[in-house]
Amino acid sequence: MRTVPLTREPVVPLSPLRRKLSVIWALVPLFTFGVGTVFIIGSAAVRVRRRGVRLAAVGYGVLFLAIVIFTPGRDELPREALRDSLAMWTWFGSQWVAGTIYAFRIRLEAFQPIGPAVSAFHPQVPHLPTRQPPPPRSDRSHLTQGSHARSVWDPWGAGPASASHVSGPGRVGAYALLRKLGEGGQGAVYLGQAPDGRQVAVKVLHEPVSGGPAGRDGFMGEVVIAQRVPPFATAPILDVGFAGDIAYIVSEYVSGPSLERLVREAGPLDGDSLTRLAIYTAAALKGIHGTGIVHRDFKPANILLGPDGPRVIDFGIAKALDRATTTTGGMKGTPAFMSPEQISGEPVGAASDVFSWASAMYYGAIGRLPFEGSTLYAVSQKIMTYQPDLFGLPTALQGPMAACLSKDPLDRPTAAQLMLMITG
Repeated sequence: MRTVPLTREPVVPLSPLRRKLSVIWALVPLFTFGVGTVFIIGSAAVRVRRRGVRLAAVGYGVLFLAIVIFTPGRDELPREALRDSLAMWTWFGSQWVAGTIYAFRIRLEAFQPIGPAVSAFHPQVPHLPTRQPPPPRSDRSHLTQGSHARSVWDPWGAGPASASHVSGPGRVGAYALLRKLGEGGQGAVYLGQAPDGRQVAVKVLHEPVSGGPAGRDGFMGEVVIAQRVPPFATAPILDVGFAGDIAYIVSEYVSGPSLERLVREAGPLDGDSLTRLAIYTAAALKGIHGTGIVHRDFKPANILLGPDGPRVIDFGIAKALDRATTTTGGMKGTPAFMSPEQISGEPVGAASDVFSWASAMYYGAIGRLPFEGSTLYAVSQKIMTYQPDLFGLPTALQGPMAACLSKDPLDRPTAAQLMLMITG
């Protein structure tokens, strides 16, 4: 038997479009003089799995029928004027006024996205510092080991460590694995050696590719599209293959730290360095978007600072994983750098990357997360409603970043427009 929750669950912040539609929905009882109340509250009861809302829908329906039955007909007037007045004022107070107020009270719940949007949070979490960048990944091992790992949350998206399918130096395909460079939610990255002797980065995915030959073809197709991205300011994808059901992706090896690691160890970038980084990474996004790809996980850890300039990595991987791996649903992206539409479960386009780009540049400039919070829900609230203070950033970046951090994706510039705004 299915139970209906008695208490109200945390409400995920709505996207600007859903928020506007929820207001229009809540005004229906007012504009229909209460006639639409029973239908509005009834539709909410279907979407909101809470006993109070369902009881309210039943109550408004019963009251609607009672008033209709109690109201005298034309042939009974003016003899039943008192009964007519009572029916009219009861309708005015319940269906019209109270119906409108109640619709506004539950509109945020009624318009929650249905599906794997970010909606849950864990109350027992470590306190995040508000003025210092997050600790090194090696110092965050308590978030991913032991039984306590299931009850904590990491805004950097490290999550519980998955079992690696490569236990140490070895081979995948034609590539020798020399040493592990790092590990994230998608897979483990190794310094590898190609048959011609050059060094490469080999990413071995955690999750096996499902769907048989069709799943493999879908995965390969997405990676092939990513190979078309211009190499300027990106680490080109060189090869892709399978070791059994486990996929691996080979890309150019970039000798240098990530933006996350650099800021964590050496502090924020100065004005000129930050501006150069902003131009390079905006150019990288322009090339990625020009190929029809949305990165969907643009963050400081995916910006490598090589000897010849910044390089953006891991573009196109998220969509390939969505299509072909056994893991479905859940959160797609790194919480602290997600866009409002990612948080609310709306369709994600190039504008989402632009928002994440601005969040990453903020971290590079200030040395802390743009949207801080001790739980996933708290961070999602900040992303949907809070505007970071851009004071202290280079003047050339303040306007472009403010535009990129707009909550409405339609108000954000494209990557090409962003480059012109910075350099113009």
